[in-house]
Amino acid sequence: MLIAYEGITPNVHPSVFVAPGAMIIGDVTIGEASSIWFNTTLRGDLEPIRIGCRTNVQDGAVIHMDKEVPCLIGDDVTIGHGAILHSCTIGNEALIGMGAILLTGSVIGERAIIAAGTLVREGQEIPPDSIAMGVPAKVRREVTEAELERVRRGKDDYILRGSLMQKSTPQEHS
Repeated sequence: MLIAYEGITPNVHPSVFVAPGAMIIGDVTIGEASSIWFNTTLRGDLEPIRIGCRTNVQDGAVIHMDKEVPCLIGDDVTIGHGAILHSCTIGNEALIGMGAILLTGSVIGERAIIAAGTLVREGQEIPPDSIAMGVPAKVRREVTEAELERVRRGKDDYILRGSLMQKSTPQEHS
């Protein structure tokens, strides 16, 4: 469901699949071929949320922010089920694992992988092409080419499933 907040309506590209039960509120922009899955909440009531193209935000994820710190998510990003993103920046082709928590001001580099259940602290930076895990997050090693390929295949699968779902589910923003 798209909800305007203080006169600002979410800007969702017509190709985006928005699942029933997803809530997109206020100053939110979502790029082409992205998908927002069941029971997610994207709440752009304090600052903007910007989501690039071909990015998937999976079931139960929550995206919000603090005043003066937007949430910026690049292209080709995968946000796992139940992840919580708060005023963070995520580079292109990154993967945020299921149940991960990214706190205010955290920065995730391009092609980085944040393991499931990881807590990325306020202001923490995870370098590009690295894997971070733990509570709090610690960089463990560089991402392998095989891991990047697996992330890309998963992202492509979500693009396909989003497209198929969009064809069979009424879309409010079309």
